[in-house]
Amino acid sequence: MDNALKQLHPTHFFAKIKSRLTGDFLFKNLAAIVAASAVVILLVTGYILTTGSVPVVQKFGANFFFGKAWNPVEGREVYGALPYLLGTLVTSGIALLIGVPLSLGIAVFLVEMSPRTLRVPIGYLVELLAAVPSVIYGLWGLFVFRYWILDYIEKPISTYLGWLPIFSGTPFGLDIFTAGIILSIMIVPTVASISKEVISAVPNSIREGAYSIGATKWEVIRHWVISYGRSGIFGAVILGWGRAVGETMAVAMLIGNATGPAAMPTSLFKPGQTMASLIANGFLEATGSLQIAAYIGVGLILLIMSFAINIAAGIMVHRVLKVKGGAIE
Repeated sequence: MDNALKQLHPTHFFAKIKSRLTGDFLFKNLAAIVAASAVVILLVTGYILTTGSVPVVQKFGANFFFGKAWNPVEGREVYGALPYLLGTLVTSGIALLIGVPLSLGIAVFLVEMSPRTLRVPIGYLVELLAAVPSVIYGLWGLFVFRYWILDYIEKPISTYLGWLPIFSGTPFGLDIFTAGIILSIMIVPTVASISKEVISAVPNSIREGAYSIGATKWEVIRHWVISYGRSGIFGAVILGWGRAVGETMAVAMLIGNATGPAAMPTSLFKPGQTMASLIANGFLEATGSLQIAAYIGVGLILLIMSFAINIAAGIMVHRVLKVKGGAIE
């Protein structure tokens, strides 16, 4: 009875509240609020893009997603996002085809073959590439890199393989192929850094067991190390794909910025456009409400694509990178 009365005493009640307001309690709730803010921002962004794109979806329906025309002339307005959706997929696909083997080679070298004196500085340099603004990549590509691509890759390919539809047209350096190569360079830091962490997390017992049965270094890396961390490496590839899909400035400066049916990626040596570059080039010049809604609708498609890519990456990465004490669970 005395204990019950003591619990009800005001002094004890306020002392109990004060004890709960400790640093750990405040930090826990503050962290929860910050984490919830990310979800709120995503929901608000999705809501704004969805409501903003309603006019163009109501007027054109499925033709907005699968149409090829893009005519902003008032009174004859027609909007179709298919060329830009395909342009995004093609340029990001080129980036993966070139950037992933390069990134995986860097990661394997740093973890398995590099001397200790080179491992740390090279690792830092690779990660610093992610800090370079995309507009710098774009300027370098516009004034330097595209001429190398034009003279040493596109013209020889066009000369000998120009009869193939994928290499048809007259190359001039500002096209889908150049934009894809620049994207491949830009995704290297992301893919290489995550792949390096995944390979580093592979237990040494795996390597030692493989060497004990007479496997060579190449066999150990190919059949044991990469196989053991394949889920995490795949997650790194998906994250790099997400970076390539959302890249804007460098692509806008190098892809040629064609519109309408001319933007269909029927050849790598033709100008095109991605969803991100389309928005960057035209949104500020949009005047009519329907035209603005069209750009917002393209942004909604891009958000959905990026969201799906990052969810897939998160699932794959967390399957492997559950590390405690340096060992994978």
